[in-house]
Amino acid sequence: MTTRPYVIDQMISAKAIAARVEALATEITAHFKGTDKLVVVGLLRGSFVFIADLVREIDLPVEVDFLEASSYGNAMSSSREVRILKDLRGEIAGRDVLVVEDIVDTGFTLKHVVSLLRSREPARLEVCALLDKPSRREVDMRATWTGFTIPDEFVVGYGIDFAQRNRNLPFIGKVRFTE
Repeated sequence: MTTRPYVIDQMISAKAIAARVEALATEITAHFKGTDKLVVVGLLRGSFVFIADLVREIDLPVEVDFLEASSYGNAMSSSREVRILKDLRGEIAGRDVLVVEDIVDTGFTLKHVVSLLRSREPARLEVCALLDKPSRREVDMRATWTGFTIPDEFVVGYGIDFAQRNRNLPFIGKVRFTE
């Protein structure tokens, strides 16, 4: 796929992300204190960097699983049609579950995923999102914990992509088209 030329302007530094991940992990650890094992469910693909850093900071026994849902493809806006491309490998019934999302935008994907996972009867189910764009919300869906609230900008980095590029940036940056 060919895209128009663009540049990336840094919005959130790697240092700020690291500090916020540590703070989120502290809050999550306190919330789930006493659990025998927390099932951390990463929503692929955008959350993989965030989940790796977050689980290393959570001071609890954790199990990591992944679910891949898509409503974007290579587009810059949601199609509002959520498809499950990869389901969990393990069972979550009766277990404590933390869903880790890269960004809550319209809320369609997260609402669909949370509804699907709640139907599997976990003991507790909470959500942690790295980024939140409340100005884009179309359904009532919020994360329990949010790293950063951002304006309505198309962002990349720290696992988040544009047409499968820029996931490897250590910061969150805004895409700005140059023509």
